[in-house]
Amino acid sequence: MHAFPNVPNSLYRPEFEHDACGVGFIANTNGRREHRIIEFALEALNSLSHRGALDADAQTGDGAGILTQLPKAFFKREAEKLGFRAVAENDIAVGFVFAPAGNPNVVQQCKTFIEEACAHYGVVLLGWRTVPTQPKCLGDKARITMPEMFQCLLARGTGWSDEGFERKLYLARNHAERAAMAAQIQGFYCPSFSSRTIVYKGLFNAPQLPKFYSDLRDPLFVSALAIFHQRYSTNTFPTWHLAHPFRMLAHNGEINTLLGNKNWTRAREKELTSTVWGEDVSTLHPLIQPGGSDSAALDNALEALQLSGRHLLHGITMLAPEAWENMDDMDPQLRDYYQYHACLNEPWDGPAAVVFSDGRTIGATLDRNGLRPARYKRYEDGLIVMGSEVGIVTLDETKVVEKGRLGPGRILAIDTESGQLLDNDSVKRFVSGLRPYGEWVAANMVPLSEAAALETEAPGPVNVLDLTLQQVAFGWDQEQVDDLLK
Repeated sequence: MHAFPNVPNSLYRPEFEHDACGVGFIANTNGRREHRIIEFALEALNSLSHRGALDADAQTGDGAGILTQLPKAFFKREAEKLGFRAVAENDIAVGFVFAPAGNPNVVQQCKTFIEEACAHYGVVLLGWRTVPTQPKCLGDKARITMPEMFQCLLARGTGWSDEGFERKLYLARNHAERAAMAAQIQGFYCPSFSSRTIVYKGLFNAPQLPKFYSDLRDPLFVSALAIFHQRYSTNTFPTWHLAHPFRMLAHNGEINTLLGNKNWTRAREKELTSTVWGEDVSTLHPLIQPGGSDSAALDNALEALQLSGRHLLHGITMLAPEAWENMDDMDPQLRDYYQYHACLNEPWDGPAAVVFSDGRTIGATLDRNGLRPARYKRYEDGLIVMGSEVGIVTLDETKVVEKGRLGPGRILAIDTESGQLLDNDSVKRFVSGLRPYGEWVAANMVPLSEAAALETEAPGPVNVLDLTLQQVAFGWDQEQVDDLLK
């Protein structure tokens, strides 16, 4: 029975009612870090709580979370509580860790994995912080499955650039994850491990998130951007670590090409080389971590591309390109960009709306199908709100200077450092102009239509046995010969 009335003479039909995740972002275009961004993101999340599902206990949700810039002043204060007063704010990083609950020895083993990984890559481990939580607000199933939670406060090594610091943290996290996998420890997971961003998430419905994590209510917890997500679990069971956001993205929808994407990524791992990673490139394997969801796999791929030297917008448009093949009026430079990257990876196709950030740039895109809502409003003070629905934050609508929605393959992004709002055309001009893709395509790609010249001479006698063997070798069968070729 439907819970919605079938009103006479109405266009509404309950049989067309569908549920889907709620996702979006809030950002100050001018890059100003404020606590109001956190408050707005939590308000938006509450407005999307109807997009999630509840367990039979009526309190355990499918998952909710928030990704923000790392609040450096907040964690500098926490580092000082541990006795580290000389650490500069810009040198701080934080690893958020989930570990299996109920066994102190296993929890200590997980900490040891991280300590050894940090020592191996030269990351300075300042100490461990217990994350303040309030489990009483959770549903029964969420509380029973709740992991141990702690944060490691970290500092950069001498002479490291911002990018180099982030890569060292990525390597250390991978090193610790592989050690836990080798020890067959189930439930070890790092929602974030970064000097740029931090993720607070779990098996909540949306209103429980700020109740559970008191950090999010602290005035020092400030950010210029935030991704928020209310999960509606479709193709995987709800768990703490599969709540969104992941380390760089959150999404609404499904990646329906997932098996092929994962297989092709795994097949190419043997050939990976990188001047950025050098001999450490093998530490990145497997790029797609086992046990994740479709969005977790996409997050793995985007993170690897971005930290390997590509701009975030480059990575996301590589993975989720628009349907460029039959767009005759497309800018030739952009067509060359897509044609070149089609040789490197296959599209991760949805339907999916993807929101992404590396801590500086934040944005949203729809895959080529465009079957998920993504609406945005920009206000006079530079605030921009994007979400699965309009009206998710209570703001003065007379202050709106621009509003719109994303279409199939379209993208919107904000660079919070430069203060630029990049529309679809601006993003596409930027990524297609990064390299001379047209020259590379012209010099290295040979279309089969041009190479397959027509035979002008009469063919000689055909050895039927040899022809049959060749057909078998290439997987042809009688149906293909009769129904397709003839």
